Amino acid sequence: MKTMQHDLATGWVERLQCGDPSVFDEVFDALNPRLLGFLERMTRERSVAEDLAEETWLRLVSNAHCLRPDTNLVAWLYTVARNLFVGHLRARSREQAYTMEWLSLWPDAVARGPYEEAASSEFERRLERALGALPATYREVLLLVGMEGLRPVDAAQVCGISAEALRQRLSRARQMLERTLQLTQDREASR
Repeated sequence: MKTMQHDLATGWVERLQCGDPSVFDEVFDALNPRLLGFLERMTRERSVAEDLAEETWLRLVSNAHCLRPDTNLVAWLYTVARNLFVGHLRARSREQAYTMEWLSLWPDAVARGPYEEAASSEFERRLERALGALPATYREVLLLVGMEGLRPVDAAQVCGISAEALRQRLSRARQMLERTLQLTQDREASR
């Protein structure tokens, strides 16, 4: 499926470059739910996530003619979305002068919506809490690779780090997540 999506994305890039008016709707319909979910988990606010997703799509429209033929469109969109999120955090921290806890990428509580509905099982709730306990840089790689399905090399591009650095960060993140889940399970079992 990932190969098929990559092939589709390659075709989309060519059509975007040529100004095909129907391709934007295809790309939006295929990728917006994932992109919006990613941004919602990062921002912890649906309305902010929607604003950032909208700006991401506007950037695609504005820059479609500049895309290189070999552009990985999915990675490009996540990179733009992540950069917009980081800019949002910087602006917010300047305005509100809050501590680094605002850089958390996983919500403590998300308003009732599609994600909360999907996270109804006990394991998924424990997983969500365990992810929330991880440092932001480790959560980010788990979200991009584990939940969004990006290849590690593409996630490295999104994060602005080398592929090897991402692999190391991903390995550490998985170990930390496993330990956190085990501690949570042990605590719940001892009650």
